[in-house]
Amino acid sequence: MSASISVDYISHIYKGQTSPTLKDIALTFSPGEKVALIGRSGCGKSTLLHMLAGLLIPSDGCVRINSHQVTRPSAKWNMMFQKPSLYPWMNVQENVALGLTLAGQTDPEKIVGLLELVGLSDKAEENVQSLSGGQQQRVALARSLATSPELLLLDEPFSALDAFTRASLQDEVSLIVSKQDLTMVMVTHDIDEAAAMADRVLIMSANPGCIVGEVKIDLPYPRDRSSTEFSQERESLMKKFEILVGDHSVALVAKTGTDKSKSEAA
Repeated sequence: MSASISVDYISHIYKGQTSPTLKDIALTFSPGEKVALIGRSGCGKSTLLHMLAGLLIPSDGCVRINSHQVTRPSAKWNMMFQKPSLYPWMNVQENVALGLTLAGQTDPEKIVGLLELVGLSDKAEENVQSLSGGQQQRVALARSLATSPELLLLDEPFSALDAFTRASLQDEVSLIVSKQDLTMVMVTHDIDEAAAMADRVLIMSANPGCIVGEVKIDLPYPRDRSSTEFSQERESLMKKFEILVGDHSVALVAKTGTDKSKSEAA
């Protein structure tokens, strides 16, 4: 089951600040939809995502998931962060099962199935510290799916990975989200990532943070980044971002991110 989301005119001012980080944001997300939030650093993307997760309560307005107001985190809406935040004293399967364990549940067959789903069946007994960065994020993904969520929230979980691993995980997560019938909302600075993973891309401006535009991307998954259709969608998204926000910092990721990732990986 996937989640419907209603963001009802939320605004937020952090303690000690005089100007709002977010102001009068009103949105709806359909069940099963994949949505990306893009915008310059500091525009409030992660703040909005944390409100969807129940990790932060808005100063005004509210978030509703399946018509219920979000006031705290829930196993029905899970978030993947930039770092996998795994427990080093647990092996892979223990980390994946953590959510179920904390809920007083055990389901060994489900954990086996999730490890197979993310391609880590042969790593079940290994310590997570022995895994690569991409493998650790696969563990984090499986852990997020273990509680059978209706909504998956992604806060740039692939940003620290090399370009090839990042692209592979983008495709896999998109397919898994579709297969599991989940709603997905992600934050990214990468135009290519947004074009590869989202049905709809929301563009945010800053001071205060608000939604200034959207682009719908109607391409099948996994998306062929070498295709003419993908290039056209990416260019359209990049141009609209530049027109609405007037800042090239995000758009440039699409042009330079791959080379940068290769040099960092080396």
